[in-house]
Amino acid sequence: MQFTLTQSSLANYSGEAIVVPVASKGAQPEQTQALDKTLNGFIAQILDKKDFKAKAGDSLLVLQANGSRLILMGVGELPLSEKDFIKTTQAAAKTLKGSAATQAIIDINNLTLAKQDASWAHQQLAQSFQGSLYHFDECKSKKANAEDTSNTIQTLEVVASEKLQDAICFGQAIAQGMAFTKKLSDLPANVVTPSYLADEAEKLATLSDKLTTHILDEDKMEELGMGSFLSVSKGSIEPGKIVCMEYMGGKKGDKPHVLVGKGVTFDTGGISLKPGAGMDEMKYDMCGAASVLGTVLAMIKLELPVNFVGILAAAENMPSGHASKPGDIVTAMNGTTIEILNTDAEGRLVLCDALTYAIDTYEPASIVDIATLTGACMMALGGVNSGLFTQNEDLASELMSASESSQDAAWRLPLQDEYQELLDSNFADIANIGGRLAGATTAACFLSRFTKGQKWAHLDIAGTAWNSGGKNKGATGRPVPLLVNYLANKAK
Repeated sequence: MQFTLTQSSLANYSGEAIVVPVASKGAQPEQTQALDKTLNGFIAQILDKKDFKAKAGDSLLVLQANGSRLILMGVGELPLSEKDFIKTTQAAAKTLKGSAATQAIIDINNLTLAKQDASWAHQQLAQSFQGSLYHFDECKSKKANAEDTSNTIQTLEVVASEKLQDAICFGQAIAQGMAFTKKLSDLPANVVTPSYLADEAEKLATLSDKLTTHILDEDKMEELGMGSFLSVSKGSIEPGKIVCMEYMGGKKGDKPHVLVGKGVTFDTGGISLKPGAGMDEMKYDMCGAASVLGTVLAMIKLELPVNFVGILAAAENMPSGHASKPGDIVTAMNGTTIEILNTDAEGRLVLCDALTYAIDTYEPASIVDIATLTGACMMALGGVNSGLFTQNEDLASELMSASESSQDAAWRLPLQDEYQELLDSNFADIANIGGRLAGATTAACFLSRFTKGQKWAHLDIAGTAWNSGGKNKGATGRPVPLLVNYLANKAK
């Protein structure tokens, strides 16, 4: 979608569709009043009939006698909360997408927000409208034909000053990064293998001279002593990969900020086999890696002046004659011995070696891992909040600030040292699970053993990376907004 800034008014627009904000109570925004005057009170008549309530999130397509389209965007009562504003723009974007219009105009000036300014509003506007275009049909025999594609919204004119151009570009880049993340996540596991993720990373490197990519294969991992990672990947015929994407947009010599994404492209549970019901959704166990790739794409488009490294810990967890068995003991890259009590707790096994490699190689300014790690986090927080674990108060504040500004919700969960003893093993330095209690925290405790002395945080996105079952089944693209906002704040 192309976003074009204009000084035109809604009342003077002669294109295909007008998206107009409508309040449920009180005076209408100035632009709505001016348009309604031109339309001889048409909008007021619709409100008087009570068919359109104009609550936040309500949206109505009206065809006028002259064939032009009005999309009434309900905004409820002003000032708007952040959540209601996003709900409002997403609903309007969905309605516009459902029309045959290829061009439209929108004006959100005079929409007061409770806490945010015009820059934030226009960023979210672009994110909502660009994000509405995502559609997955790559694996269907009948794809959208050329005529359907041509009837998709292509140009959105936004009534705004030039100073808001950067905000619109920022929101559009986040939406494009989210779409890339969703596409990779929604593709099936017989397409998206560790090698496929590595290929996608190499394609990204062709888009920017600031980005370089290199890949560790299993021979190199063996040489480096990554016994924990290899204990997972050895069960599959698909070779594991650690993919490093180095984006150097900041000052030469500045230490990079590192994102490490769990990329288990399919998780059967290994020998500790998962139940069959719903196992198809275990293709989403690579959403952490997909979110890192989406963040890289957004950063390329934004060209932000910051150094960061995106790392994908990509493997497939399968049962086979080569797979690890419960009770096996392996040695991680940093020399820690690990008793594998459950082969379905494999994410931490691939991440710990990737984290060690990241720390040894890049000496990062900060390091954040992103993983669909535990069902326990999903049970605790549902699909609303990602779980945030860290003992670094500055990093916690930075990530929560990015979460708030992006409205990509996260909730901090405990990581006290008292939980560490749940990982005690009679036969190795550490066990890979801690029992039935505090499962999300003990998983984070496991990773903390490999990040001592670092400015490190762990994001458990098991509940937020995708929606399960039904017509809404599919990837969400989270936490790309949080991650991009976090890195953008570092660039400042």
